[in-house]
Amino acid sequence: MRFTFSSALRSCAVLAIAALVATNGSVRAAMGAKTGIGLSWMDKTCKPCTDFYQFANGNWIKHNPIPPQYSTWGSFNILYNHNQDVLHSILEAANKANAAPGSNEQKIGSFYGSCMNTAEIDKAGTAPLQPLMNAIDGVASSRTLAPALAQLLLANVNAFFGIGSGADFKNSSMSITQIGQGGLGLPDRDYYLKTDAASKKLQQRYVAHVTQMFALLGETPAQAAADAQTVMTMETTLAKAQMSRVEERDPQKVYNKMDLAGLQKLAPNFDWATFFKDSGITPEAINVAQPKYFAALSSDLATWTPAQIKTYLKWQTIHTFASALPHAFEQANFAFYGQTLTGAKQQLDRWKRCTASVDRNLGEALGQVYVAKVFPPSAKAQALEMVKYVKSTLRSDMGQLSWMSPATKAKAQAKLDAFMLKIGYPDKWRSYAGLDVTNGAYASNLIAAYQFNNKFDYAHINKPVDRSLWGMTPPTVNAYYDPTVNEIVFPAGILQPPFFSATGDMAMNFGGIGAVIGHESTHGFDDEGSQFDAKGNLANWWTPSDKAKFNAREQCIINQYDALSPEKGVKENGKLVVGEATADLGGLTIAYKAFERWQAKHPRKIIDGYTPEQRFFLGWAHVWASSQRAQTIALRAKTDVHAYDKFRVNATVSNMPAFAKAWGCKAGSPMVRPAKQRCAIW
Repeated sequence: MRFTFSSALRSCAVLAIAALVATNGSVRAAMGAKTGIGLSWMDKTCKPCTDFYQFANGNWIKHNPIPPQYSTWGSFNILYNHNQDVLHSILEAANKANAAPGSNEQKIGSFYGSCMNTAEIDKAGTAPLQPLMNAIDGVASSRTLAPALAQLLLANVNAFFGIGSGADFKNSSMSITQIGQGGLGLPDRDYYLKTDAASKKLQQRYVAHVTQMFALLGETPAQAAADAQTVMTMETTLAKAQMSRVEERDPQKVYNKMDLAGLQKLAPNFDWATFFKDSGITPEAINVAQPKYFAALSSDLATWTPAQIKTYLKWQTIHTFASALPHAFEQANFAFYGQTLTGAKQQLDRWKRCTASVDRNLGEALGQVYVAKVFPPSAKAQALEMVKYVKSTLRSDMGQLSWMSPATKAKAQAKLDAFMLKIGYPDKWRSYAGLDVTNGAYASNLIAAYQFNNKFDYAHINKPVDRSLWGMTPPTVNAYYDPTVNEIVFPAGILQPPFFSATGDMAMNFGGIGAVIGHESTHGFDDEGSQFDAKGNLANWWTPSDKAKFNAREQCIINQYDALSPEKGVKENGKLVVGEATADLGGLTIAYKAFERWQAKHPRKIIDGYTPEQRFFLGWAHVWASSQRAQTIALRAKTDVHAYDKFRVNATVSNMPAFAKAWGCKAGSPMVRPAKQRCAIW
């Protein structure tokens, strides 16, 4: 299992990528082709000062129920689907082409074709997993686990922990070995630790699912049930030792650098030297993200029998590759992870699942063709100009902050000036030479791709950080800030309507992609990003007084979100979402100021009855139009650093006097917070 440590802190502008699924639709058809205003989306029976989210999106939500294949449905899904259609046409053509063996076209076509070939998948059965199963069968004790685990993690099996390369937090120019907690089949440790009735019921359903998967492997009902209970017991033990998601958001807590001897002393019941040797890694330095977890894992390995360890490893292996196995495995996997956990009613069309898989595993080979079709150099240049516009506004705003001292302002501006900007697609494309993709079983291609990509990652260990690498593929509908590289990244996939249109209304552009640019930029100064300096090193560059004032302002945001409930019995966790909520408020604030600067140089226009300022806020609200199933709401409240979509709109704008002015909201309106309760950073 790959564990790229900078990814653990990478802050995204939207939802977790796994949540982005879609059906047929057209962004330009759904929104006004020229203005971007979703007039048909709006609920005019609701006043904007009462519930802005309902006003902007209520009619769309009413008339767009969640399709049965999905757990969430909204604006992101529409755009994601548009990109999927483009990728689908590329892959269908590549699969039918007589491309040169070893070319990118052959590889993406054959990978996609093998995923679509269900007859071959059913014929192969679990045979492609046999080398991994043989490695597991060779485990005779905790001390002989290392070779098998090296092979399994290279193939992306989520067993015990994750490993990968990542920048040294205190020497960000160098990439070192990173290891972190992992190995759970449920989404988070809390799923194992809570004892309320709903949690216990879900735990029982998980055990039933694992039982079913073991039965599909050929075990008797009694053996399958016993093995499933073994898995649940072991994973619960792992969960008890793990850090919470809130704790993991503190860079100071997850930076624990040591050498191989130090790691062996910390976790003596595992042969680390053999593990690294078999992984092809020479660990000059190792960051152990959660030392207490690895110490506990070492103790646990001494108590678990070889049979128990092998049972757990076999489960994690079939779980990892369930989507590439025969129909019965795939359906059982969806029944639990799709229906039970997220509430989805039906599987996505197979072509959509296969298209997404090619994007995940050969993303830059596919991405080269994608950007050639949808993102010309002129669009990249226009997007870059908008990034620079928002960035310069943030720089100016920093200089005017009343709560930040001149010394801290200077360092904050220096950090902002040092931002590396990545727009659309990489300047240097990855090579996939050495990855052999065949027309055989899909699982074999998937294993080969996992191994290839993990070896690519491992090869960066002990070397200078390659700042040209991207953490997302070009078609991705997302964006991110990476504190260890001090970069903001905007893939071509998000630089399209409703976020951005080169020929559209600039008010909507600033409310859409402008707010996303501001969001990612202010991540460099949120509760995590503020702990890294201009070079990406973990270092304090704040005066004590300024840091205290900053923390107090973030506590205001934590308090606001702690008071919010997206669904009966479900609460937001302010400490979990504070980074993203801070970036939402900061990003929208800075984008609005940037828009004011732009508007001052251009004629004011009333479009469809709305002022430029009103259209700006409609742009933000339309981006977050969505519905989510109850299961997904509960899942995200536990695991997602992003708040509920409605709150990302209403809670954010209610802190902004500019919103109240734009819509003529009076004091005491639900969308206007009293001055003493208002949160503001930028």
